[in-house]
Amino acid sequence: MDYAFHLRDLLEVERLQTLQDNLSKAMGIALVVVDAEGIPVTKPSGFSPFCVASRQNPLNAEKCFQCDNAGGRAAMLHDKPIVYRCYCNFVEFAVPITVHGQYFGAFISGQVRVEPEIEQSIEHILGVDDSWRRDPNLIDLHKNVHFIPYEKFEAAAYSLLHVTLYLAEQGYSNIIQKELNANSVKLADELRMRAELERLLHEAEFKALTYQINPHFLFNVLNTIGRLAFLEGAQSTETTVYDFADMMRYILKKSDNKLITINSELKHVKSYLAIQKIRMKDRFTYEIDVPKKYLGIASPFLILQPLIENCFNYVVEPRECISFISIKAFDNGRDVILEIADNGDGIPGEKIGHILSGDIVCNNGSSIGINNVQNRLRLFFGNHYGLEIESPNKPNMGTIIRLRFPMTQRYTENDSSCSNAVSE
Repeated sequence: MDYAFHLRDLLEVERLQTLQDNLSKAMGIALVVVDAEGIPVTKPSGFSPFCVASRQNPLNAEKCFQCDNAGGRAAMLHDKPIVYRCYCNFVEFAVPITVHGQYFGAFISGQVRVEPEIEQSIEHILGVDDSWRRDPNLIDLHKNVHFIPYEKFEAAAYSLLHVTLYLAEQGYSNIIQKELNANSVKLADELRMRAELERLLHEAEFKALTYQINPHFLFNVLNTIGRLAFLEGAQSTETTVYDFADMMRYILKKSDNKLITINSELKHVKSYLAIQKIRMKDRFTYEIDVPKKYLGIASPFLILQPLIENCFNYVVEPRECISFISIKAFDNGRDVILEIADNGDGIPGEKIGHILSGDIVCNNGSSIGINNVQNRLRLFFGNHYGLEIESPNKPNMGTIIRLRFPMTQRYTENDSSCSNAVSE
């Protein structure tokens, strides 16, 4: 695996400054560290009076930075220290800071004179520029530049190379270790998330009666069927029994693929609404408008009915007026948005976050169901997905719940009715 870091990631600037200051004093030469772009990352150590004064001029300073950058990159290409002359004719060397093929910067050192016969053979890194001679003060300072034997100067370059390589390798190893530790934590989090997904799926499949179906509703259904059997002929009773049987078959089935389709979810909700319609007659109306192209989109098992059931718990049953429930679908080009709306009195804004997180636990367990839906959508499809609740919290202004499903996720079921658009 390739990693890309910066010099400041590799070496602590404060420790680098201390090392640089001490080496400059010990070797008797100027030192500065530049990054991969030639920009100094440390304060200069042991700079000659000429260079200190020259760099007060922005133009001269820019030329110095260009020389440092060119020297560092030349050392990188040679993969060893190189000796050169700067544009002011001083002898300098650059020691590359390179780890595993990545160039981080360089130690730039020098501002010295060496033996004339050797000095003349050393090439300029960027040519000669005598514009600094316009300043008489710089001319005098240039004459007093420090002399050092070339052999000692070159030995200092290679000594610095070994120190630099050791520190750079150590810093690189520390970074990699931190990355590995971070990846280990991430992997552990992913494993925990996977375990949570399995737990939620288990609850949805095998404990649906406990978490998603209101026992009071089941009791009412049985009473309704009993009354119909007593008071009516066979047709309504038969329809109700079939709807109820379809619901129970769907709830209790185990999905080996862990995903079904929006179409199957809507068929289940239609059975639920049909039974409620017989039980509550004209106390509510509903509308389902989901285009055919969305029916094959993958959906977690038992994701819609808990939300529809909440409409009855908090909108239809507590009120005397006629309630309305709608289910419709649309897309934004990337996701399918399934929207459930009612005309109830809404939800206080401060409660919405608590409901989604499961912090509010209602007597009928509805918040558990909503939080379960939220978590399963996110764990199957990612944190971009989940529930969104919108409510003005005003009488008859209602609540809208939106669920997001990725359009790229499709699932094929052995269900001949999957090709039929759902519209009521």
